[in-house]
Amino acid sequence: MKVFNKTPFLIADISINLFEFANQEKISAMDAAKFLIDEAQSCGIDAVMFQSYDVENIISRDTNAYGDLLVDSANFYFDSLRPYDKFGVGEFRELATYCKEIGMVFLSTPHDMESVDYLDEFMDIFKVSSSDLTNIPFIKHVASKNKPIILSTGGATLVEIKNAVRTIEEVSTCDIVVMHSILSFPTEYEDANLLMIKDLEQNFPDYEIGYSDHTRPDKSMMVLTTAFNYGATVIEKHFTFDKNLKGIDSEYAMDADDVIAFKRNILFLSKISGRKNKQPLICESLTRKEVRKSIVAKTDIKKGDIIKESDITFKRPGTGISPSQVDEIIGKVAVVDISKDTLINFEMF
Repeated sequence: MKVFNKTPFLIADISINLFEFANQEKISAMDAAKFLIDEAQSCGIDAVMFQSYDVENIISRDTNAYGDLLVDSANFYFDSLRPYDKFGVGEFRELATYCKEIGMVFLSTPHDMESVDYLDEFMDIFKVSSSDLTNIPFIKHVASKNKPIILSTGGATLVEIKNAVRTIEEVSTCDIVVMHSILSFPTEYEDANLLMIKDLEQNFPDYEIGYSDHTRPDKSMMVLTTAFNYGATVIEKHFTFDKNLKGIDSEYAMDADDVIAFKRNILFLSKISGRKNKQPLICESLTRKEVRKSIVAKTDIKKGDIIKESDITFKRPGTGISPSQVDEIIGKVAVVDISKDTLINFEMF
C-alpha cells in the first residue's frame, strides 16, 4: 500500500538551512521556517522535513571513542550540531499546525526517544534516518507508534536493511518506504548509484521505494528525474531559498528553480510514457496504411492462370492483402486479367 497518494511525492528537508536563513535575514527561526514552508509549497513540494533532537541525547562527549573518525574530537561534532537543535515540542507543534492549515505534510526525523514520543502527538508518518538504521531499540520504539515509516538506508548493507524492516514488521503492521541514500555529503554524481533503487525494489516488493538525495543539484535535475524513472516514488532532498548560504547543507540543497525543473521533467516523462500494453495508436493509423505493404502483381496475370510465387511481389501501400496472407493467394486461379503492379484482392480469384 502506498504511504502517500501522489507519485512522485517530493519532500523538502529544510531543517538546518532554516537557521542559516534566519541568521542571514535577521529574523526569528520560526519566521524563517514558515517562510521556507511557503516557498516549498509555492514551487510544488508536497511535504517539509525537519530534524528533532537534543544534541545531548545523540552525541557522546567521550573524546577517546572517536579515534580516527572524520572529526578531531567529540567537541567538534557536538558543537557543529548544537546551533541546530533549537526547536522542541512547542515549535514543532506550531509548525505542524501551520502545515495543516496550508495543506502541506509536516514531517520531522526524530533522533532520540523523547522526540519520537512528542512527535507522535501531531505527526502521521515517521522517518528513521540512516544513522539509526542499526539502532534496533530505537526502531522498535518508532514502530510501536504503528504509523507509516520512511526508512533511510545510507551506508547500509542489504542484511542491515532487512533486519531493520524485519524489526518493524515484528512490532507493527505499518507501511514502509525504503529509501535509497548515500552517506556522503555532498554525494558525487558517480557515487549516487541510482541502480540500487532497482535492487531495493526487487528485495522489498511489498513496500514503496524512495530516494534521499545528497548530490549537488544538476542544471536539468537529471539525478532526481532518473531516480523517479528507476522506481523511486518518494523523493527527499534538502531545500533552501538561497544556495549561497554557508550552512552545512546548502551545497547540496535544491531551490525553487530546481524543483520547477524537476516537475517539468516529470510532466514530460508522463507525456512520453503513455500506456504500457503494446498496440497501434490513433496517430499511427494513416501511416500504417501508407508504409506497410500489400501483395502486388509482379507481372501481367491472365484469366485462368494459377498464381505462382514468381507472379507476385510486395509493395506499398498496405491497403490490400497483407503479405502475411500470401499462402492464401499462391495456387489460386485468376478469374480476371490482372495487370502488372496492381494490388491484388480476393475477388480476383
